Amino acid sequence: MKQFMIKPTIYQIATCEEFVHHFQLGENDLIITNEYIYEPSFGSMSLACHVVFQEKYGTGEPSDEMVEAIYRDIPKNYRRVIGIGGGGVLDVTKVLALKYISPVLALYDGKHEIIKDKELILVPTTCGTGSEVTNISILALSSRGTKKGLATDALFADSAVLIPELLNALPFRFFATSSIDALIHGVESTLSPKANQTTKLFGYKAIDMILRGFMEIRDHGPEARIPLLEQFLIASNYAGIAFGNAGCGAVHALSYPLGAVYHVPHGEANYAMFTGVMNKYLSIKSDGELACLNAFIADILQCDISCVYKELENLLNILIPKKTLREYGMTEADLHAFTDSVRDNQQRLMSNNFVPLSDEQVYGIYRTLY
Repeated sequence: MKQFMIKPTIYQIATCEEFVHHFQLGENDLIITNEYIYEPSFGSMSLACHVVFQEKYGTGEPSDEMVEAIYRDIPKNYRRVIGIGGGGVLDVTKVLALKYISPVLALYDGKHEIIKDKELILVPTTCGTGSEVTNISILALSSRGTKKGLATDALFADSAVLIPELLNALPFRFFATSSIDALIHGVESTLSPKANQTTKLFGYKAIDMILRGFMEIRDHGPEARIPLLEQFLIASNYAGIAFGNAGCGAVHALSYPLGAVYHVPHGEANYAMFTGVMNKYLSIKSDGELACLNAFIADILQCDISCVYKELENLLNILIPKKTLREYGMTEADLHAFTDSVRDNQQRLMSNNFVPLSDEQVYGIYRTLY
C-alpha cells in the first residue's frame, strides 16, 4: 500500500530576482498572478512572459467561469505555466497546465480525459494554502452554488518554490486567514483515516510551528509575525505535504458552501466550522488519534486537555474574531441546503473524517454554529 509521496521538487529561494534567474523566465512562459503581487516584486524586471492578473476576471474565490474567461484570452502555445499567488491563483494555474480545459464544468464532472501537457511551477505568496505541493484544484462551480475539488496526479507541480520575500507585504488579515487554514490542514490530515506515521510527522510539526507562532503574536502583537514569516511559509508547506497525502475532512467540506454562496475567505470559512466539527468528533469518539492530538495541542497551549478547544479558540480569536454563521448571511433554509450540498458534492472530503458523520450530524454542526 502506498504510504507517502512528495511529487514536486521543492525549492527555497531568497528573492524574486534569484527565482527569475534560476528558472530563466521568458517568452514561452505564462504567469498567473495578481497585479498587487507582480508589480512590486517583478514589474521592474521587464519580463518577456505573458502575464495574466486573476483579478481582471472577477473578485472573490476562483470559479469555473473565471477559468473559462482566462482560457479564452491566453495564448495556447506556452511551454510552462507559473502561478505566483495565494491558493486561488495556484488552483487556477493548475487547471491551465492541462491539455483539455474547457468546458471546465465537464472537467470537474470527470468527463474530460485529464492530461498534463505544460510544465507547472507554483510559488505561494501566503502561508496557508499548501497548494504548491498538492494535486488538488478547488473551484467554485457558479451554477451549482458550491465548491468542488479536482484531485488528480496530473495537477502536481513540477516545481514548488518558496520565496519568503513575497510574504513581507502580506496584510495581517490575509496572513491570519491563510495560516489558520494551514493549521486546519495539519489537524485534519492528522485525524484522517488515511494518515500514517510519515504524514503525521509533517502534520504535527506544522501544528507546532503555527501555534507557537500564533502565541508570539498573542504576546507581542501583529508585528511579531514579521521575523516568523519564513517559519510560517515552511509550516504551510509541511501541512500541504501532510494533507496532500492524507486528505482534509469535514471542516473543509462544511466550509465550502459558505465560501461559495457568501464569498467568505477560505481560511475564515474553515475557522467558522473548525471547533464545531472538532467538538462533534469528540462527542462521538474521544480516544484514538483525537486524544493524542488534543494532548499535543494542550501541551503547546499549556492548558488542561478538557478545555483545549476553548483555549485554542481564544488564541485564534486574536487573529480573526469568530462569527456565527448568521453573521455571514446564512439563513435557516441554508442549514438544510448546505447539509444537502455537503452530502452531494463533498464525499471526497467526508471520506477523510475522523469518524463518519451522518446528514443529521452535519446539520447539527451547522445548527450549533448558526
